[in-house]
Amino acid sequence: MLVCSCNFITKKEIEDTITALLDEDCWQLIVPAKVYHAMEKRGRCCGCFPGVVDLIIKTTEAYHARRDSTEAEIFDFMIRLRQFHEENRRADLERRHKSHRAA
Repeated sequence: MLVCSCNFITKKEIEDTITALLDEDCWQLIVPAKVYHAMEKRGRCCGCFPGVVDLIIKTTEAYHARRDSTEAEIFDFMIRLRQFHEENRRADLERRHKSHRAA
């Protein structure tokens, strides 16, 4: 499945990159920019970033389930990741409303 049409990046490529990053440090915070940097790509329109964040969450959960991480480690990390995701999603939505423009 094609996730980023600007760079022609597939879901599998993103999942493989996330897994490689987790192999380096399984508790690092992974964001779309870090994934794209690891693939030597850059976000162009960045419309795919919300979908990439969802892939990061799913891939990270699956990675830690296979790794036999303790539930407390996974729970704490996933809460932090979801909070980060929600904060950025809210900021993105606020930028799209005309009533929130400064000018």
